[in-house]
Amino acid sequence: MSSASAPVAQERAIKPESRLELVVLGSGGPRSFGRAATSYCVLVGGVPRVLVDAGPGAYQAVGRLGLDLGRVDIVLLTHLHIDHTGDLPGVLLHRGLTAGGPFRVRVFGPKGAGPFPDTSQFIRSLFGSGGAWEYQPDFGAKERIDPVDLATGLDSPAREIVVDGDLRVREIATHHGDCPSVAYRIDSGRESVAFSGDMDASALPNIQTLAKGADLLVFHSAVLDPPGSPDILYTLHTPPRKIGMAAREAAVAQLLLSHIAPDVERREGEVREAVSASYAGPIAFAHDGLRIPVRAPGR
Repeated sequence: MSSASAPVAQERAIKPESRLELVVLGSGGPRSFGRAATSYCVLVGGVPRVLVDAGPGAYQAVGRLGLDLGRVDIVLLTHLHIDHTGDLPGVLLHRGLTAGGPFRVRVFGPKGAGPFPDTSQFIRSLFGSGGAWEYQPDFGAKERIDPVDLATGLDSPAREIVVDGDLRVREIATHHGDCPSVAYRIDSGRESVAFSGDMDASALPNIQTLAKGADLLVFHSAVLDPPGSPDILYTLHTPPRKIGMAAREAAVAQLLLSHIAPDVERREGEVREAVSASYAGPIAFAHDGLRIPVRAPGR
């Protein structure tokens, strides 16, 4: 584990087990430069339950890390770019082949606009009648895939979309250029983790609302502070200094930077300094296979 991840690793060693645990399946994207593309698995009570995005490399990571997806029944897609959805068919194939019986998966994602379909249309085009892999829902185990389209207007309020015992999932719209996008928060008991997805700075008020007081915020860090990255990228992603401001305003306990671009990887120290100019909490940089117990303050 890199030194950037050390504070999180040390905390894990001295504190009791958590209700929630985050596993980073992929920390890169959209270019291929050695990292798997963006994907995460959230364990609830030690059991994998929630998949957040499924970028290329997620399928291989599941096997490499020995994750049992037999009880994964919630998939949260932040948006429908390839680097966040490309391995969804493979992951669901694995889920079906290891299920041992019929199962249902709910797939949440944004309502479509422009060249991007509704999430429900996307799922039908993959697994529905006449879809690319129509065979999949009956291959291995009988599988029911229920897609849910989420509002993407920045004025849409945060909404609770899953309540299952003490497991709750909320979402809110963000902004990622012309690609409809949403952010998510998962709570179980006293513990919580929020995911920004890819978003530009225009949506910071929404992520601050959703992540308020979260134990861990996973924020995508794909650009340097201006003028270090091409101008077009600032219409898609949030620069480090503003990530720090958002983490401070949301009062999150820990910050994990992910969706790492090559420029960000090479200048990690500079990025860390820019974020910590506003945010005083622990900052870690994601890498493939990283596991982080999510803990409420005081544990």
